[in-house]
Parts: sequence; structure tokens; C-alpha cells
Amino acid sequence: MNSRPVVTDHWVARTFRYLYRIPWLLVHLFLGLPLVLLSMLPAWRDWGVGGLPLEQRAVQLWSGGLLRVFGLRVSRSGSPLPGGVLLVANHVSWIDIQMIHSQQMVGFVAKAEIARWPVVGWLAARGQTIFHHRGDTQSLGGVMDEMEQRLRQQRPVAVFPEGRTRSGDEVGPFHARIFTCAVQAQVPVQPVALVYGEHAQAQTQVAFAEGEGFLGNFLRLLGEPARSAQLHFLAPIAPGELAGRRQIAELARERIVQAMAA
Repeated sequence: MNSRPVVTDHWVARTFRYLYRIPWLLVHLFLGLPLVLLSMLPAWRDWGVGGLPLEQRAVQLWSGGLLRVFGLRVSRSGSPLPGGVLLVANHVSWIDIQMIHSQQMVGFVAKAEIARWPVVGWLAARGQTIFHHRGDTQSLGGVMDEMEQRLRQQRPVAVFPEGRTRSGDEVGPFHARIFTCAVQAQVPVQPVALVYGEHAQAQTQVAFAEGEGFLGNFLRLLGEPARSAQLHFLAPIAPGELAGRRQIAELARERIVQAMAA
């Protein structure tokens, strides 16, 4: 007797959220995205706005706005390092990219399939993303070379060292090879913990469900209740601080897991 009203209320609340979020999303897409594209034109993309180039500020604002459309109340601890730095984060869902872009425009390493995703793929391609064809050794070699080149140019690069999204209930092992570019370029590695919900209680809700594709996850998250989301920019690992890439990978993962458990 008591369970039926709860279920009904759940769907009523979700329907209500769709009714106001979908129009909000459409305005954000059809008005906001053209403005972001305009900000990337060479004529003025380097104009300073609040201490940042115009295109970077536009991407930050647009990404932060998209997170608000999805009901995420974002907070941050720590700050991303300037210049050449390898940012490494746990990977939960497609929205992780927008979380980091809301704080810093950075070139991501992402699977090539993302380029075909609606909206996110469009913005990723224009946000200096390095696309990797998984399982292709030649592609990986090219990605590693591009990452090292950008780091040597003092441009930040971000990557998800788990290599794929997971169910949200654990942080998988970090692949050590991806840290080679930071070792060779002699730049710091900064771990970033992405936490959804209080004490990471919403990681599994944000993550892709079994058999769920991008569009399904996108639409489901659009109807989810408002919740907190935190980015923790953690203590960086300085060049030469550890003996090799495997130790760097293990320490970066350890710091992220500790931050999520706090």
C-alpha cells in the first residue's frame, strides 16, 4: 500500500524535471553553442576575459551551464596547475569531460567514438581533444606523441587512465603506459577526483547502466534529481618525484581513491 505513492511520486517528479529542463537544454544548445563557436574564431579567441583567453572562458561557462541544466551543483577544492600538466581523473560517465572543462579548457584523450556523439562530440572536437582508436597500436603511438608534444609546449592534457568507464562502484587500475608522456616531457601529473553526490553516493547513478549507450545515459541523467558534484584537484606528482610511470600511476590512483572516501 505504501510503495505505490512513492513510485508515482518518482515518475511525477521526473516528468516535471523533463518539462523544465528540456526547454532549458534547447536554449543552452541552440543559443550557447553558436556563441562558443564564435569565441573560437582566430580574430578574437585570444582576447583576455577574466584572466583567460576568450575561447577558454566560453568553454568553461558553457560546460558549467550544461552541468546546471542536468541539476549538478558543482564545487571545487584545489586548483588545476597552469601550463604543461597531465591531469588524470577517475572515469564515470561522459559528463566527466564537462566537469573538468567547467574549470579548465584542456585537451582530452578520448575514444574516437566520442567524436560521433551529439553535442559532446562536437564540443570535444573543438576543444582540442586527441581521439584514440582503441585496439589500434598505431593510433596509440600517435596519441602518445601528440600528448608529449603538447606537454612540451606547456599545454595541459587530460586523460582517464582507467581506459574506460565503469559501473561507478570502484576505481579501476590505472594503465601505466599513459604516464610515459609526462615522464618524457618532465611535467607534473595532477590527480583529479570526480565525486558525484555526497560521499560519492551517486557514482553508480551517474555511471552508464549495463547496456546503456550515450543517448540513454544522457536522457536518464537529464531527469535525475539535483545533486552535488565535486572536483578535487589533488596534490601533483612532480617530475622525478618517483622512479617510474608505474609508481606514478599507482600514487595518482591512490590519491583519487582517498579523496573519494573522505
